[in-house]
Formats: sequence, structure tokens, C-alpha cells
Amino acid sequence: MSEQGARCGQEDDWWRQLYGEDGAEGGGGAEGAGGGGAAGDAAQAGAAPAAGAPTGAGPADVGPAEASDTLDERVASVLRTVGPPGWGDRPPPQPTPADAPDRAAPAGDAPPDETPPQPEPDRPAPPDETPTPGPVPPGEPPARRVPSPPPPPSEPIPLKATGPGARPRDVARSAPPPAPAVTYIGDRPPTYEAEPAALPAADPAALDELVPDTALEGAQYGSLTLRAASQRGDSARYRGDVRRDALLTARFGAGRHALILVAVATGRPAVEGAHRAARDACGWIGSAVGRSYTQLAEDIRADRRGDLKAGLQRLTDRSYGKLRARALERGGPPEQYTAALRCLLLPADPDCRTRVFFGVGAGGLFRLRDGAWTDLEPVATDHGTPAPIPAPTRATDAPDRPGPGLPHGPGTAEYPARPEPFLFHAAFARPGDALLLCSAGLAEPLRQEPAFAAHLAERWSTPEPPGLVPFLATAQLRAKGHAKDRTAVAVWEA
Repeated sequence: MSEQGARCGQEDDWWRQLYGEDGAEGGGGAEGAGGGGAAGDAAQAGAAPAAGAPTGAGPADVGPAEASDTLDERVASVLRTVGPPGWGDRPPPQPTPADAPDRAAPAGDAPPDETPPQPEPDRPAPPDETPTPGPVPPGEPPARRVPSPPPPPSEPIPLKATGPGARPRDVARSAPPPAPAVTYIGDRPPTYEAEPAALPAADPAALDELVPDTALEGAQYGSLTLRAASQRGDSARYRGDVRRDALLTARFGAGRHALILVAVATGRPAVEGAHRAARDACGWIGSAVGRSYTQLAEDIRADRRGDLKAGLQRLTDRSYGKLRARALERGGPPEQYTAALRCLLLPADPDCRTRVFFGVGAGGLFRLRDGAWTDLEPVATDHGTPAPIPAPTRATDAPDRPGPGLPHGPGTAEYPARPEPFLFHAAFARPGDALLLCSAGLAEPLRQEPAFAAHLAERWSTPEPPGLVPFLATAQLRAKGHAKDRTAVAVWEA
């Protein structure tokens, strides 16, 4: 047997080991090695092999090779055996001249232990790619994997709100809107705007006489809670006039013996310097009460109303006497440099619930009990008289001299000390009551507008006294035809 025949036998034996055909089709290893079988007989019979084909034949079912023994042909043969049906019917691509140097050597020249390349096992495709059905046939470019479209965006995860007042969004949306705040009473709004429009004119040499648009005050002592507010009226805010209402809150003493004074004064309308007269009236009555607060507090606790009325009337007359003297200093008529004055005396002692009112001029005094208003305006018992000068009680005592600026001498008695009757009222407060002292700007709509009075009663009949801001918002409720300055002082009893 020639060397070529032996080489073909070795090749046949290698293919049997690769395909597992040893002993399956009647061929043995010895036959392959010795060149036996049909292929060996054909070679001995002088059958000419195909040009360019290796001598010898493989297994009986393979037959002579139809193309050159290249690497592509071997891979195609392996795919026909282990691949899906139909892959073996595709002829391998013909090599191009550029691929000629890469042509594989004959199988006889390969080392016996060299193994042809095996196809890679199928890998699971990633979630965003389309999986391929299997290995790509030889000679064809791999199929391009088209990424799947991105999934639709998911709904945002609602975050749970934390902190005070937090609540789910859907609950907040479904809650009914708050009722609109009541800003005025009547069929139509007032003529003027609700907010300030113009500032009062200022004097560069007297900037300390400027008066703010709104004043707010509050306190709590023992069983009482105090709220006070004073603001310009709609007319003054529109015209740029100064606020003619003055408010004074003062505490004299400390502890259970302390006495609280609240004074409200209103200057004459359309009079130059009316706001100064109101401020002077509050300041002078405050100074007089402060010098006598110890005796006044004892009289209130002992309920000596007669002594209280006489003493407070004397202090009031002296204050109006000072207003008269100031008018003479300015060269104006005393009847114009004056003001309506209303005051409250409130003991800080929690065991004393007597509240004392005194004053002169227009305004209001009301009590709110069980949701209903009661007008406590006292009946005038006297009329304007000159300020009395008390007689000396001892030989060494001298009669009271007029204070600084207080007129004396001829001509002073022709002007009354106060233009209107003196008013006095002492009331006992019960828990839950609210006492309201106010200027004429608030007293008039409270008496003339039932809806106005009902709204204030509803807002101030709460178990707890309102704060400063809610109190101011209620006190500035507007009503058509009532555009004056407005001052309110309310005392709640616990």
C-alpha cells in the first residue's frame, strides 16, 4: 500500500472517532488503518480520484468529497451533524482569492490530537435584547441584535409627607376649599379700598409726632386676657390723614397689687392737631392714674364705688384742664383741642373681678355673654363743670396747684374742664364674659348694623380668646357708611 493510501486511512479513522461511528456502520479501526473497506478496494482497482481531492474515502455514508477539504467545509459538516435540520443543505461559500492563503492544510498534515472548533453554546439573551435562534451559519455575518423598546415609564411613587400638618395629597385635593373670609357687611362693599393708599404728610422737624396706621397690644394677667387694636379708618387711609384715635395700655405695680389701665381717646374731626389732643389726653390721664394706683386698686378690691367715682372724676377733670391750657398755648380755641376719652381699670388680682369704666365723650361699652351683646353705656349724671380745686385737709396742706401749663387766674373759669358729662360704671365679670371698650368708629356700626354685631359675637364667643392677628382681623370688619378710625379693647374672663 502506498504512502498516500495509508494517509487516507488515518483520516478515515479520525472522522470515525469524531462522529462516533466506530463499529456503528460495520467499519473497524483496523480496516481504516490498513486501508480496508470499499474505499481501499476502489483505490486498488485503479479508480482515479477527483482532481484536487485527497485520496481515499471516509465512512461509507459520506462518499467522496465534492469540494476542497477546507476549514469552512469541516465546520459546515459539523453543523450538518449537530445543528438544526436544513442547515446542512446550504453549500459553503466559495473562497475568494484573498482567502486562498488561509486555506487549511490537508487533514493528514494536522497533528492527531488537534480538534476542530466547536460551536459556542447558546447564551441567555439579556432582557433588553432579542435572543437569536442558534449559531450563525458559516460565512454569514451574525444577525444584528436590535434592542427592544424601553418599557413605559412607571407611575411616580408618592412620598409620604412628614412634619406637622402633613397629610396625603389625595386627601388635600378632596378637602373642600375654605370658606371665603368675610371682609365687609352689607349688600355692596364700602366706597373706599380696604388697604391703606396714602401716608400722612410728615414734618421734618417733628417726626416724633408721626402716628402709625395700626397699633396692636395684648396681655394676660390672672383670669383676664387683654386684646387691643387701633387703626385708621377707610376715609383717612384714602385721603392720607393721620389716625385721630389714640391707644394707651399701661401696668402700674406688680403681682396681685398691679393695676392695668387702658385708655382710648379720639380727637375732633377736621381739626388740625386732633391726634395730638388724643395723645395728650391718654398721656395725662395715664400719669394721674399711675400716681394714685395704690389707692385706686384698694378701692376696687373693697368695692368702694362712691370713692372711685369721685376720685376718677377729679383726675379726669384735671386732665381736661391740661388740654384746655395746651389749646391756649397754641393760640387756638379750647373747644377744638379736646378729645373723647374712655378708660378701663383692671386689677391683676385673680380674686378680684370688678372692672371699672370711666370717661367722657362718644364711644361704647359692651358686654358679650352667651353670644349676645349688652350695651353697658352708663347714663350721664352731671354736665361739664369747671375743674374743682380740693380744699386743704390740714393747716399745713396747700391747695393743689395747677400742673405745668394748667391755666390759672382770671378768665380760666369760663371754659369748662370737660366738654361732656362724666361717665362711670363698675361691673362684676363672670367667667366666659367679654367686655368691649371701643371708640365711636366701632360703636356706631355695632349699634346700627345687626349683621355686624352678629359677626363679631360669633367670632369672639370662642372657648379661648383670639390671638392678636385674628382679633385685629375681626375688629376691622368693614361696613358701608362707617369709615371712621376704629379702636377696640376687649377683655376675656377665664
